[in-house]
Amino acid sequence: MSEATDRFLAKKFGVFSHYLDGIQNGGDIRRNPSGKRTGWNELVNELDAEKLAFSLNKMGAGYFFITLMQGTAQLCAPNSAFDRICGTKPGEACSTRDLPADLYDALSKYDIDLFLYYTGDGPHLTPVINELMGMPDPCIPVTEKFLTNWSEVLREYSERYGDKVKGWWIDGCYGWLGYNEKNLAYYDHAIKSGNPDALVAYNYAGAAEGPLVRSPYPEEYVAGERNDFICIPQDRYIGGAQAHVFAPLGVLPEGYGGGAWAFPGTKRDREYMLDYIKKVNAAGAPVTVDIVLYRDGSFEPEQEKLLTYVGTHL
Repeated sequence: MSEATDRFLAKKFGVFSHYLDGIQNGGDIRRNPSGKRTGWNELVNELDAEKLAFSLNKMGAGYFFITLMQGTAQLCAPNSAFDRICGTKPGEACSTRDLPADLYDALSKYDIDLFLYYTGDGPHLTPVINELMGMPDPCIPVTEKFLTNWSEVLREYSERYGDKVKGWWIDGCYGWLGYNEKNLAYYDHAIKSGNPDALVAYNYAGAAEGPLVRSPYPEEYVAGERNDFICIPQDRYIGGAQAHVFAPLGVLPEGYGGGAWAFPGTKRDREYMLDYIKKVNAAGAPVTVDIVLYRDGSFEPEQEKLLTYVGTHL
């Protein structure tokens, strides 16, 4: 038990949004209804952080997660370590705008906490960059060079933001990638160098089913990834880590596999979601709901409407 986990639980629920070039800047009208396509740097500059924070406050969300990156070499904040390691210039991979810093300024006005998403498999969808980072093949176990370089990128962010970022969700920490307690210490040290009280979860199992389980590695809260809002934690703590549930609200389109991450629609109605979040909170855990964020900083209206109802009735 800690002040940080107590604060996390007291927030009740929060929102997660995948912020990626292929979504907000992509050709899928469901995710980018404006149809506008620009460079990555221009996209990041366009997001209205104040609009986003206002909407989250209206929903009653206690915290907000956003992806720093996922898979590609496009990050939504400057990073000199990344540019030095990969030979990129500001704005080519890492945006010139520091979006997390601007989000913190907007969110803090409403006492909404900022959490960040990062991955353990790096920019594996950009082979040239990933090789420079130290992973010549994204399917082989992580190398010491990769761990050193990728944690240096992470450390720069952590030390810049300090306690402005309350926690981190590190994806892709799979055993088949060679991750173990020793390897993940690279990331833990990088994160704690900026904020010793930061909450960290390592996603090693993907969207699991059944009861929540903690990572085999030390963490402050469990990743809790699920494809639907069904699981109710049996206890507040799982092996000493704060219980937590994370799932997408959207509806998976026909022909797609996996979870409905960053898709519109509502797989559950408002009364179900209200009852579910109340039950999970009563069991001692917060609930993180993935919804669609548009390029201008607004959210998918149907999802926002549902969560606004939930937030006003919790």
